[in-house]
Amino acid sequence: MKKTVLLNAGVTSMIAEMGHTDTLTIGDCGLPIRGQAKRLDLALKFGVPGFIETLQTVLTELQVEKAILAEEIKAASPDMERQILNCLGEKVEVEYVPHECLKKMSESSRAVVRTGENTSYANVILVAGVPF
Repeated sequence: MKKTVLLNAGVTSMIAEMGHTDTLTIGDCGLPIRGQAKRLDLALKFGVPGFIETLQTVLTELQVEKAILAEEIKAASPDMERQILNCLGEKVEVEYVPHECLKKMSESSRAVVRTGENTSYANVILVAGVPF
């Protein structure tokens, strides 16, 4: 059995398969999952698992060079935005795009991890970096 933090086999496997600049989307329970993106559905009920705990766990294994957020999060969910930025740290570049653009961009992610989060615009596209 794995002894690292991330135990979900689907998420672990997807991260292991990712290369530089591949993307992984973590979304709230309402984000549509379309296109080529594989659905990794973790949602059990509203709030479980939460977006932040899912992001924190994914960040233990995925090297991230850039994160893409919806512009609308600034006005609609500033507390969530602050928590996301705290998780990402200062070394990760952050880009803001309109929510409709983020939804379209998520279609080309390797996968979309669906959480039970029900906070507006709690979605992020993580761009894989390299650990060297």
